[in-house]
Amino acid sequence: MLICIFTGFSSGLPLYLLLNLVPAWLRTEGISLKAIGAFALIQFPYTWKFLWAPALDRYVLPWLGRRRGWMIVTQVALFALIAWLGTLSPTQDLAWVVYAATGVAFLSATQDIALDAYRRELLTESELGLGNSVHVNAYRIAGLVPGSLSLILADHLPWSAVFLVTAAFMVPGMLMTLAVREPAVLGTMPKTLREAVVEPFREFRDRAGWRGAALILGFIFLYKLGDSMCTALATPFYLDMGYSKSDIGLIAKNAGLWPSVVGGLLGGLWMVKLGINRGLWVFGVVQVVTILGFAWLAHQGPFPTIGTYERAALALVIGGEALGVGLGTAAFVAFIARTTHPSYTATQYALFSSLAAVPRTFVNAITGSLVESLGWFFFFWLCLILALPGMALLWKVAPWNETVKPPGS
Repeated sequence: MLICIFTGFSSGLPLYLLLNLVPAWLRTEGISLKAIGAFALIQFPYTWKFLWAPALDRYVLPWLGRRRGWMIVTQVALFALIAWLGTLSPTQDLAWVVYAATGVAFLSATQDIALDAYRRELLTESELGLGNSVHVNAYRIAGLVPGSLSLILADHLPWSAVFLVTAAFMVPGMLMTLAVREPAVLGTMPKTLREAVVEPFREFRDRAGWRGAALILGFIFLYKLGDSMCTALATPFYLDMGYSKSDIGLIAKNAGLWPSVVGGLLGGLWMVKLGINRGLWVFGVVQVVTILGFAWLAHQGPFPTIGTYERAALALVIGGEALGVGLGTAAFVAFIARTTHPSYTATQYALFSSLAAVPRTFVNAITGSLVESLGWFFFFWLCLILALPGMALLWKVAPWNETVKPPGS
């Protein structure tokens, strides 16, 4: 379980850098909301990583083993690229900012392929719920670095130093990769690249059937849609409400950390008792309800001055989001892990998680335009409505009383 802390932290840091720190950086440099929203398109590698995931199933690098070799290469490259990103100017080098941020997304997505496969192969079926909950908890805690610490530092240091400090938090993941053991190979490794590409999709289709496969894929796409849109422009939203970067950083650190920790631990423990299916139901409801907090804050603001009440309101919204989304994500990630076959862990996990990333990448690209058209208040109500279809699909893909037998067992 301790390893899951490091895998979650290493996986979350570069993503939250793109979601939180880069938008705040662009906004303070005078880039428009519409352009910042469109910047979400640089995250397309997260939605297409299943295209090169078979290569990680098929080919083993000449050091550290099948999974750890890919992990260390991507982690070292992420450290270097994040540090270099901060030396650029969004107003003068916007094209290079796009290229560098896209490179961060590509390397992060590739690291996720290796980390997800490593974690899936390491955990037993009975450990999936709690292990993935710990992973998600650490994943969200990693977001406090670019979403809190880095924002506080940005009020006192140049952006180049801020990005260098942020990049340094990749080092614990590198040390973990060097220290842990390689998991045993489950099932049969693909013998050819063609087998690594074709068989994972054929196995999933044969196991679930065309209709079942379509329902599962639809659920994976829709379950996090409303939540993902709601938080896509969270940092610019807080700034538009009148909060300073230090306000956001300090409150996110205190109000976001503990609900996230508590939610992750409770989510994992509850899933041991409830099971993954019931966890998806219960935690999904909590996840949907927390969207209302953003609508409430938008109705209250923007604030001409920031005092105790305004900071408490922000703390309530951030804390509720950290708790609700942490619970929902823990169950969701456990569902994805359970749906993969041991012989094709990297490719199938990448396929499912890529589909889950579509809202964050392509749908979120229009959030800036939606906010400018609807305003923040009605935008968050739209997010709430879009969160409901994914919950409705639970009747088909994760019935309350059904016990699912994992593939390959």
